[in-house]
Amino acid sequence: MPFRVRPMLATLVDAPFHRPGFVYEEKYDGYRILAYKEGRHVSLITRNLKDRTDEFPEIATAVGAFPAPSLALDGEIVVFETLRRESERSRVSRFQLLQRRSIGDAPIYVVFDCLYARGRDLRRLPLADRRKTLEAELREGSEVMLARRLDGDGFAAFREAKRLGLEGVVAKDESSPYVDSVRSPAWLKVKVRLEEEFVIGGYTEPEGARQHFGALLVGAYRRGKLAYAGKVGTGFTARVLADLMTRFRPLARDSSPFDDAPRERGVTWLEPRLVAQIGFTEITADGRLRHPTFLGLRDDKRARDVRWPVPAHTE
Repeated sequence: MPFRVRPMLATLVDAPFHRPGFVYEEKYDGYRILAYKEGRHVSLITRNLKDRTDEFPEIATAVGAFPAPSLALDGEIVVFETLRRESERSRVSRFQLLQRRSIGDAPIYVVFDCLYARGRDLRRLPLADRRKTLEAELREGSEVMLARRLDGDGFAAFREAKRLGLEGVVAKDESSPYVDSVRSPAWLKVKVRLEEEFVIGGYTEPEGARQHFGALLVGAYRRGKLAYAGKVGTGFTARVLADLMTRFRPLARDSSPFDDAPRERGVTWLEPRLVAQIGFTEITADGRLRHPTFLGLRDDKRARDVRWPVPAHTE
């Protein structure tokens, strides 16, 4: 394979829209993975270049069995939850299921782009052509599937995503090339469920029967500085509390990593290296998370890359 890339990223917008020439895909909630197939050898690489092949051997085997001798695919490894909504059922990806999966939770690689196939670099081709190649090369099964397209009207696609309980919609310009390592305006994402990555900068003392710690203090980078976003005190099992505490101990520091340090008692400050996925209902006017819940740790993204979760044009 002549190249390795960091993935092309979507730009967050604050409302659904429709534009001629755009297509609308389901937004997935998992690990962004680039799969490189060279003969029967497959590497599954995260967006920060970590190799996760050994963690998902069934997916690597499935990709390795594709007929093309060489492929570079872009997609997301997820675990689906089946929801029942009135008279219909929908499969919705959940990051926390991927983090806490048991034997019965089978991960699946959802593929939405093809960057290289049979000796050809496809990145400069329009998305429409790359999708045709992807559909021709992909062999769907229990380990791999093609990313699902929603309604061709952007507003209808958003209503469909909301009805089905999906995380959101990714709108893509069909004429656009694949530009790696860039957050591009050719890919735009609209969230239905509010989930974002935040950096853990400290924790409070436990209260009552809880062990290890009480709540996480989290934030995100804004204009180069770590801005405080609030405390997260729910979403932890006893096992998660113990695991996090093990990770926290070597990161303890004397001072707050936040530019606007909160006035809290009994806080242990941490080096801002760990990234958490947090669900919440809204961000208040003063920049605090409302009803935040811990969903899991992310090791596929660097802490310094976690930006304040607002649409790019309002940053």
